[in-house]
Amino acid sequence: QVQLVESGGGLVQPGGSLRLSCAASGSIFTIYAMGWYRQAPGKQRELVAVISSGGSTNYADSVKGRFTISRDNAKNTVYLQMHSLKPEDTAVYYCYANINWHDDYWGQGTQVTVSP
Repeated sequence: QVQLVESGGGLVQPGGSLRLSCAASGSIFTIYAMGWYRQAPGKQRELVAVISSGGSTNYADSVKGRFTISRDNAKNTVYLQMHSLKPEDTAVYYCYANINWHDDYWGQGTQVTVSP
């Protein structure tokens, strides 16, 4: 059994910063890609950022230069540092990981609200 547990969401003013964390636990021997997706009300889930096991990263155009994804392989944890947050970043953020036999796992989601 594998679990992804997220933390770090909340309410922040425009221009502010937040850091999301996601720790994978359970029967894990290999974690491939890890990443973050988000889903705003009435919209489809979209990729925010992804990082490979080797550290290569890819970002949605809307967050380039503002968000940074990183991972600590020793802790099976992925992070998303978010700066210069905008109201349009408001969404539920979901952690994702491709683990063991290339199975996909998802966290429960954490709400990020950007509002004055």
